[in-house]
Amino acid sequence: MEIHENGFVGRAECRPYARYEETAESVIALIESLRQQVESGATNMELQYLLPAGAARNVLDCALWDLEAKTRSNPIWELHDIPAPQPRETALTLSVDTPQKMAEAALMAKGHTFLKMKIGAEGGLEACEAVIKARPDARLIVDANEALSLEDLEELCALEGRERIALIEQPLPASQDLPGLFDPEMRPILCADESLHTSDDLERLWAVGYRAVNVKLDKTGGLTEALILMQNAKAMGFQIMAGCMVGSSLAMAPMVVLESLADFIDLDGPLLLSDDYSPPLTYKGGKVFPPSKELWG
Repeated sequence: MEIHENGFVGRAECRPYARYEETAESVIALIESLRQQVESGATNMELQYLLPAGAARNVLDCALWDLEAKTRSNPIWELHDIPAPQPRETALTLSVDTPQKMAEAALMAKGHTFLKMKIGAEGGLEACEAVIKARPDARLIVDANEALSLEDLEELCALEGRERIALIEQPLPASQDLPGLFDPEMRPILCADESLHTSDDLERLWAVGYRAVNVKLDKTGGLTEALILMQNAKAMGFQIMAGCMVGSSLAMAPMVVLESLADFIDLDGPLLLSDDYSPPLTYKGGKVFPPSKELWG
């Protein structure tokens, strides 16, 4: 979407996500419901009270920040007093498949030494074993998308080669976040994704044993809350992954700007598309580079 003011244009992109009962139509309706307030000068902080966390607030929030950066001729990181973003290694996603095909995909990704593999309940452990064996040089994130049982998780945490698994992302259903379920000192570290939306979730997640969080703009509802969430999570001792839904370079750019607050970067969304936004982010040597001012911020 675009917001125009005095010859300047703020741009942003969001991804409605069915997991959170969002559709393109529902998100557009929420955006349109705030047309009058935005045209009357609603601020980013006011958006936090006018809309719930989610894709609609994200696209409005990020478009307004892009507009402010362009209007004031200051990059986003200066507006927020955070370090200028640097090139960072990003995880490359391996989609759910058979163990053999996931191992083959890992071998084809020779230029990437940080891989995020998605697994399901069926064949997930075998796929992890196959990728660990195929790529002994690579660090891994295992993303279970709520698909595992507690027994599956225990087996995964005991897997040979588990020391190369940096994170196990959302192994159990979000509804199964029960106090005392996990040992917080266990390795690999457990990372909350579907269980995390805003900074209000952090205390609960810490209590049940999560020690890492996957921050995505379409969950937090934009850069404003994402920055608060990442700063609060870091202060509590969480490790932080800067993550994304599948989207273009325009969708990734605001999170790339926050890379200094993240321990892990998973921003390969544009690499999964046949067509990208122009001008795109630069990906080279397994790294994602900061956005140009023409792209965002």
